[in-house]
Amino acid sequence: MATDDDLLWDAADKSAGTVPRLRRMAVAAVCLALLRLVLGPDADAGWVVRAGAGYALAEMAYWLWDRRRLVEVRIVGGETGGLTRLRMRRAGGRIAEYDPRRVSRVLIVRDNVNADSAVLRLTLGRGRLSFGRPGRPPSPAAWRTACPRAAVESRGARWGMPGIPD
Repeated sequence: MATDDDLLWDAADKSAGTVPRLRRMAVAAVCLALLRLVLGPDADAGWVVRAGAGYALAEMAYWLWDRRRLVEVRIVGGETGGLTRLRMRRAGGRIAEYDPRRVSRVLIVRDNVNADSAVLRLTLGRGRLSFGRPGRPPSPAAWRTACPRAAVESRGARWGMPGIPD
């Protein structure tokens, strides 16, 4: 196994992105309010309220999905010299420890354009999938050592063309 406190995955952006999300929601609310004022007092503005509510629900759903993304994965030793564990920190701040033998698949997807960027897809027992925010590509050998039962793969992304922005 790996030594204590080895970093396996480190995302480039570890923030929850609350300020930009609130800024987007405020701009959308102001735009919808201005649109309602332009329509005048006689126009039916129910669709403006429904559009604003739909946008707010979509932002909340994205926030719930994004806060589960992995920003850091470390392998740590047990406190009493027990088994090593995977310590996973999510964008929402939650930290959980898992047995490395529960990991069934590790997929590192490298960016086609930026060689210093990759995303992580980690499958825990019973098909539970965890995504990692973009970060530096980790070494597949470190993952093979840390998670001996996992199928570790590294591949390029299947979208975009190298050197040509999308």
